[in-house]
Amino acid sequence: MQWMHPDGFVADDDLARVDLDVVHGFLSTSYWSPGIPRDVLARAISHSVVVGVYAASGEQVAFARAVTDRATFAWIADVFVLPSYQGHGLGRFVVSTLLEHPELQGLRRTMLATADAHGLYRSYGFDDLPDPSRFLAVQQDAASLYGQP
Repeated sequence: MQWMHPDGFVADDDLARVDLDVVHGFLSTSYWSPGIPRDVLARAISHSVVVGVYAASGEQVAFARAVTDRATFAWIADVFVLPSYQGHGLGRFVVSTLLEHPELQGLRRTMLATADAHGLYRSYGFDDLPDPSRFLAVQQDAASLYGQP
């Protein structure tokens, strides 16, 4: 599917169109996935619902994905807009198109984590967990997981 932005950008859910070099280049230096190996990211993307945002030139400028069973649950992840394209409303555009994706409708729960975009996500109805003590996680240090010093 494709969605149009008023400034001529296009959002597309075609996995084949994702520019892995652009996505890996950004995510491997992000606070949430530092050093993620390219092959791990490629596997993650291939098992997700994705939205890429593309400039008129075809260059990928934003990305978001949902890890989901497509029936009851989704985890929104890896949302970004390249710094040189920020300020055009593309953060809202990529989040809106992902949340509107047909495969993410009727889910019981959609979750995400963010260090710095609470206002953006709250505008879509996301809120603090009612009882965070009910949620648990197994978390591994990225450096040890990806064999980095």
